[in-house]
Amino acid sequence: MRRCHNCGTEWVSEKKVPGPKEYCETCSAYLHCCLNCRHRTPGRHNECAVPNTDWVGDRAGPNFCEHFEFTDASDAQLPEDDAEVSTAFRALFGDIETPRDEKPMSFEDLFDGD
Repeated sequence: MRRCHNCGTEWVSEKKVPGPKEYCETCSAYLHCCLNCRHRTPGRHNECAVPNTDWVGDRAGPNFCEHFEFTDASDAQLPEDDAEVSTAFRALFGDIETPRDEKPMSFEDLFDGD
């Protein structure tokens, strides 16, 4: 299901991708933008999985990228609430909380000349 990155309204069209200046009927956000592209990968150069793409200054603005593919919102597996995020974090890293009354080790304790 193809949805607007800003408001989540479903984009229904016979076309495979929206035009560069096409916008959401609900919130007026541009649809042919990096934030709606399946290649968007924060942390990579230009935040794009496709190497050597042109630099895009405004990720929410319209662009003419020929690699644009509308992301499928059903593919996104985002947690529903903070409890799910917390559970996933603990499953990944374990329980990293330390008791508040426990005094941290001093520098000398760490590097004692034993």
